[in-house]
Amino acid sequence: MSIILRRIYDENKTLGGHRVLTDRIWPRGISKEDAEVDEWLKNIAPSPDLRKWFNHDPAKFDTFKEAYRKEIENNSEAQSKIKELKAIAKDKRLILLFGAKDLQNNHAVVLKEIIEDE
Repeated sequence: MSIILRRIYDENKTLGGHRVLTDRIWPRGISKEDAEVDEWLKNIAPSPDLRKWFNHDPAKFDTFKEAYRKEIENNSEAQSKIKELKAIAKDKRLILLFGAKDLQNNHAVVLKEIIEDE
C-alpha cells in the first residue's frame, strides 16, 4: 500500500498516482487546473465545527484525532470513500493533499491512518 501525504502548496506533481484533495475548503491561490487533483473529497474532511475548534493547535491534536475518527465512523458516505481509497492505494500510489502548514498535526495524517487501518 502506497499512501503519501503532501501539502498542496508544496506538491511535486511528478510523483504520479491518484491525487486526492482532502480539505473541505479549496486552498487559496491554487487554481483547479494547476492542482491537477483526481478527486476533491470535501465530505470526508473534518466538520466545520471540529476544524474551527482544532484551529491547528498541536496541543489539541490527540482530542481532534479522536473526534475526527468518530466523525468518519458515523458517516456512511465517508466509510464508503475510505474503502475506495484503500482499494486505490493497493493498486497505485495514493497522494492525500492538504493545505495545512503543520505537516504532523492535521486531518490528512489521521485520514492516512484510518485508510491504513481499514
